Amino acid sequence: MAILWLLMALLVLGLVLLPVLRRGRGGIQRVPAGHPDAADPAAYGFLREEELDVRLPGPDQDLLQTLELVQRTQDYRAAAQLLAGTEAEGEPRWQRVQAFAGAAALELRQRPGGVHETPGGQWLRVWRAEKPKDAGGAAVHAEFLVQQAWRTATPGTDEFRIIMEEARKTCAEAALLAPGDPVPYVIELSVARGLSYPHAEFEQLWGKILDRAPYHMGAHLAALHYWCEKWHGSREQAYSFAQSAAARAPEGSLLAALPLFAVFEHLPEVNLVATFYQSEVVAKAIHGALHAVHSADPDDPTLPHVRHLLVFFLVRAERWAEAMDQLIHVDGHVGALPWTLSEDPAAAFALHRALAVAGYESNGGSPAGLPG
Repeated sequence: MAILWLLMALLVLGLVLLPVLRRGRGGIQRVPAGHPDAADPAAYGFLREEELDVRLPGPDQDLLQTLELVQRTQDYRAAAQLLAGTEAEGEPRWQRVQAFAGAAALELRQRPGGVHETPGGQWLRVWRAEKPKDAGGAAVHAEFLVQQAWRTATPGTDEFRIIMEEARKTCAEAALLAPGDPVPYVIELSVARGLSYPHAEFEQLWGKILDRAPYHMGAHLAALHYWCEKWHGSREQAYSFAQSAAARAPEGSLLAALPLFAVFEHLPEVNLVATFYQSEVVAKAIHGALHAVHSADPDDPTLPHVRHLLVFFLVRAERWAEAMDQLIHVDGHVGALPWTLSEDPAAAFALHRALAVAGYESNGGSPAGLPG
């Protein structure tokens, strides 16, 4: 056990030092901060770490403006109006529901309330009280409960189960209010994972989503979690689910990138094999994701999710130029896997970005060599 902890410590130390390392013909060389040859992300127009937006994976100006208005005024009506005008079957509705719920949850965590203080997220409570038949408000409330369960309770405890049961009830209510909307069922996928739905019950839920939005990327990502080895499936079942979705995806669909997410969900906790990220299974998944990105509509709202995960894998595979190509498209927003799994998403992203810049420059790259 002692040697395992030593190896883990060495691995962490290596990750800390790598941003200031340069690869030369004679091997790895350290370049001190401020040295003329040190890699500088700012030279590529990248934002400083403290300027990175951790709320969203990519730009959604309407959502950001609405969020800022709602949180400043504590008036839910702008959020209700935005969701009412957002197509039910599309990806933006799901992402916006997640964002509003996350904002309310964060407010509550920052201001839990007390004798002389109103708890944060009060606008969501008012929304539900004043507009109980508003499908958007019901969906946001359901997602808020799901996020609260995962963030504040431990799976398997009575507290967790009670919150999740309330979320399931609210999902059903939201589904009745908007029969064609897949979002309430997408939210319930997380409930199914938390409450350990049997496979047959999960498949019934999944069928309702396929009836409404068969190529919904967000839904597939949520379902993939259920089939993972750490939850209610196995590595084989998760890979099969991802590969089947990719195979039946229409041209231009980002579902072709789903196998890369399956690989990510099953990464070893400690990997000491340098060539792991160049292995056939990883290279094949990266290839599929790159093809999906190149074929997708540039305005697809789920495109940043795929690009962020590609940055992670391409950096670790030392495919520096390809990593830089993804970075120039997503820099500025870091609210996506894998960064959101870190306590400091901006720092995790900035670390990989620095590695990409250093690797790119050590192989002769420069800002002039990247597409504008």
